[in-house]
Amino acid sequence: MKLDIPGVGVMQLAHLVCDVNGTLAVDGRLHEGLAQIFAALRERLSIHLLTADTHGQQYIIDQQLDLKAVRVTRGNEAAQKAEYVRRLGAGHVAAIGQGANDAAMLKTAAIGIGILSVEGLSGDALLAADIIVPDIYAALGLLENPLRIVATLRK
Repeated sequence: MKLDIPGVGVMQLAHLVCDVNGTLAVDGRLHEGLAQIFAALRERLSIHLLTADTHGQQYIIDQQLDLKAVRVTRGNEAAQKAEYVRRLGAGHVAAIGQGANDAAMLKTAAIGIGILSVEGLSGDALLAADIIVPDIYAALGLLENPLRIVATLRK
C-alpha cells in the first residue's frame, strides 16, 4: 500500500500489526464483522496480531480471523511489541492499539493508529499515535481507504 503524503513523503506499507484485547476484542470476544474486514485487507497487507492473551480466548479469535497471533510474554510487553514492529521493518508497518503496552509499538511503526475502545485509550498510546480514531472500524476504514490517511497526515 503506497501512500504519498504531502509534507511527509512516500510510505510503502506492507504490514498491519494489531493488538488484540481492547483493540480487536473486548473481554476476550472479537468485535463483530472484523473477520470479513480482515479478509479484504489481506489483499493489501500482511496482518499480524500481538497478544498476551489476557482472557485466554486467543485460540478462538485465531480461528475466527484465520490468523495465528503472536503471544507476548507478560512483563515488558511494550518493548516486545515495539521489537516485533522493528523486525518487520518499522517503516513499512501500520500499527493499531489502545493500551499503555501498545504505545511503543505505535511510536515505532510508520503509522500508529490509536483507538478509543470500551477499555479506553491510555494516555501513553494517545501521545504515541499518529492518528486517533473512535473505534476499530474507523481504524480499519483508514486502511481500506488510504486517502483518509493522506488527508489526516498531510502537512
